[in-house]
Parts: sequence; C-alpha cells; structure tokens
Amino acid sequence: MPFGDAALLVEFGETMSLETNRKVINLNDAILKAGIKAVEELVPTYRSLLIRYDPQETSYEQIVFRVKDLEKTWERYAGRLEGRKTIVPVVYGEEYGPDLGHVARVHGLTEEQVIRLHSGREYRVYMIGFVAGFPYLGEVADEIATPRLETPRLKVPRGSVGIAERQTGIYPREAPGGWQIVGRTPLRLFDPQREPPALLKPGDTVEFRSISLGEYRALLEA
Repeated sequence: MPFGDAALLVEFGETMSLETNRKVINLNDAILKAGIKAVEELVPTYRSLLIRYDPQETSYEQIVFRVKDLEKTWERYAGRLEGRKTIVPVVYGEEYGPDLGHVARVHGLTEEQVIRLHSGREYRVYMIGFVAGFPYLGEVADEIATPRLETPRLKVPRGSVGIAERQTGIYPREAPGGWQIVGRTPLRLFDPQREPPALLKPGDTVEFRSISLGEYRALLEA
C-alpha cells in the first residue's frame, strides 16, 4: 500500500511471529540483492517492510511491479543462513536492574529465577527502532513477561536491558523509556564511527550471559 508520496508499505500479517518476520527479512534481502537504483531506504519491522524510493527516478506502480516480481525469488532467500549470533554480557539487579525485584514479585519468583529465565534462551532480533540501534528481541518466557511501567522514566541509562510484555530489548544510549529494566550490558550497541554503526540487525540472534559487577566494570573499561 502507498505510504506517503515516496514510499510503500508491504504487510505480511496482523500478528508477530517468527514465520512472518522471516518473510519480511527475506523480502528485504531480495530487494538489496536486486540493487533497485530508485530504492533509498528499507525499514523492516515485526510484520512489514517500508520501502522508501526516489519518486523522480521511478513511480509507485513501477516499484510495486518490481516487488511482486521479486516474490518469485523469495525461496532462495528463505533458506539462507540466519544472521550472526551475539553473546551479550549483562550485570543483573541492584542499581543496574532496578526493576528486577518487581518482575520477580509479579510472577512469584526469586530474582535468581528471573535471571535464569531471561538468560536461558536465544532471542531473535525482530527489528531495530525507537532510537538508533535499539533491538526488539523476542520472545521472553511466559513466566517473566511483564507489562511496561505505568509511568515511563525520563532517563534510562545506555546499555540497560529491559522487558516489555513478551519482548526484551537493549537501550543503545540514554533515552526515556518505560521498559522494566532488569540489567545492563557494557557493550556499545550503536557507534556512528563503526561500520555498520549498529551492532545488531534484523535476523540476528542474541543470547544474554549473566556476569558479575567486577566483570561488568572490567568490560566497560576495556
């Protein structure tokens, strides 16, 4: 469907799922491989792909034709290898995870159990958004899925790891936010001097590893 006068939106469903997100990433990859000159930007999300193009180089109808034509080649991308796996070290609780205790109490768990559940699975990077480099990861175990804060914080420190319903995410820089903050990582998720600037991209996988405060400080200094 049209999205303004210089973009179109391709939607693949109404709900978030691994299969839907794979279709989004596959179309994103197919367009990149095709090297369509008029395409200026691709923005993959959970269930849709925004395609921004130069209207002086092409028309909406021409872009739609190219996208539908690429549908014939999706199979070759559907079988591609998944993205890169990244181990994210996290110091949980206390001043670095001020909402860890709340998440534990809501679900009748100990803080150690929440940590084990959060760090005990592999997450998919479904999309990047909100602020540059912010990864939306899914999905957390049902036992620790927790709604956002009723009143968002004005400042959430860089590296904070949070939970919002079935999602978990990492703040690449200080920003306002309402996620339940359970820990913090020393990794720099976004660096404009790095190529590419964002550490993670859609289709990548993430695994959290619990570390001590001493390890966190040593990694932060390094």
